[in-house]
Amino acid sequence: MGEWIAWLAVAGFVVAALVAWGTGRAHAAAAACSGVDADYNGDGVRDTAIGDPDATVNGKSLAGTVTVAYGGAAGVVQVRQGLAWVPGDPEAGTRFGFSLTSGDLNADGCADLVVGAPYRDVNGAADAGAVYVIYGAPGGLGTGPASTFYVQERTSATSEPGDLFGYSLSAGKATGNTPYVAMGIPGEDVGTVRDAGAMAYVHGGVAAWVDQESSNVPGLSEPDDRFGASLASTPTHLIVGVPGEGFGTEAFAGGIVIFSHTLDATGRPTPLTGADQTSTNVGSAEAGDRFGTALAAAPLPASLAGESYVLVGSPGEDLGTAVDAGSASLYRIKGDGTVTTVIGALAQGVGGAGNTPETGDFFGQTVAMSLQGPLTLRLAVGVPGEESSEEHLDKGGIHIFTVRGDSTVTDAWFDPGYGIPGVPEQQMFVGASLAATPQALLVGVAKASGSASGAVYVFGWDSQSGTAPTQTFTPGEGGIPAGGAAFGASIR
Repeated sequence: MGEWIAWLAVAGFVVAALVAWGTGRAHAAAAACSGVDADYNGDGVRDTAIGDPDATVNGKSLAGTVTVAYGGAAGVVQVRQGLAWVPGDPEAGTRFGFSLTSGDLNADGCADLVVGAPYRDVNGAADAGAVYVIYGAPGGLGTGPASTFYVQERTSATSEPGDLFGYSLSAGKATGNTPYVAMGIPGEDVGTVRDAGAMAYVHGGVAAWVDQESSNVPGLSEPDDRFGASLASTPTHLIVGVPGEGFGTEAFAGGIVIFSHTLDATGRPTPLTGADQTSTNVGSAEAGDRFGTALAAAPLPASLAGESYVLVGSPGEDLGTAVDAGSASLYRIKGDGTVTTVIGALAQGVGGAGNTPETGDFFGQTVAMSLQGPLTLRLAVGVPGEESSEEHLDKGGIHIFTVRGDSTVTDAWFDPGYGIPGVPEQQMFVGASLAATPQALLVGVAKASGSASGAVYVFGWDSQSGTAPTQTFTPGEGGIPAGGAAFGASIR
């Protein structure tokens, strides 16, 4: 099915204790920054970060770039290695920008951009991985505090081949306004257990290491668990995907582990519970379901503070004779970790979704979510393997669902030539890259129609099936540098 939707086999991590985030000159600018989410220049308008991890930089293939379009037509900046304010030189295969998140990590009111480069080689260890924090400032990225570069050697730990440190990222502020960032390491070998996976978690500048051998964490570290392959969080909860989790002979059935940001006696986030398809009564955990491949989370409104929603993708779910048709499930998490099923099975032809499930659709490979008031949720689910004919294999598509308080679901559908600009082509994999804001859904099409090197399309949450995007980001237009290779592969 191609690199965009195939499950990546990974191998090998040991975390570095990360230093506290800087203060000093950042706090001096606090009055000039807005505190708006993903606002890197502090002007009160949300900005958009777009990854192209396959971009060539200074002749280095797959070095990767991130393009940031400032909101309010305030300009564009391209972030890459080799700049004076980004640590390190471009290296082939690093894939800088593979993962993205943001948060005000130094508490100056400006959002900071966090960039994963999970395929960066470190001290000769291939694909060990690295994470970069590029601090926001009133003058924009690159004008604030010096960027921070995280690798395992920040302490006595050692980078190992295939660790994939930074494969997934999630950041924000916990209840009490303490900044945090979580970094997934799905290729970590825990002891002799290959690809068990782990997570680095930094809370208020203090680092912790978490895997399934850590105290009170549900489950055990097992080969190919890939704990940390996906992450999502709210101010109360941190959810970790374990899509390789097996149950008896059911390999890669998948699961999730839910934590509180409250630190336990060991300085780690407090484990609350684990969940899978069997334990949540949404069917049976079956081989290849890969429950937990994709995650999205949203906090409930103030009247229900301390609770969260989480949307979980299971792209390998079989529906009847349709192998890997895929599904998603929506849950509500209470402060103590109690999990309640809101929508057990959301899939094509099931639970209010349109279309017909087909083999290799991979519905749920990506998910996104936004809470719209106390009684309305907006959900988006990518279906990158969707096809309308043998002529257009894996063209892909997306569903936008509206879930009302009584769990009533309405559906809008978009695919190439029907809302997504351009004509259908093979292996466009529309739906492989999604991001949510309170106002809109952003859809990255890294393999865009025609000769384009990718695009990001913006759809309002109220968009009807097949309607055109309200905004488009594409290389060579609107101040965005021309060229690239997979523009839109990641979005924040």
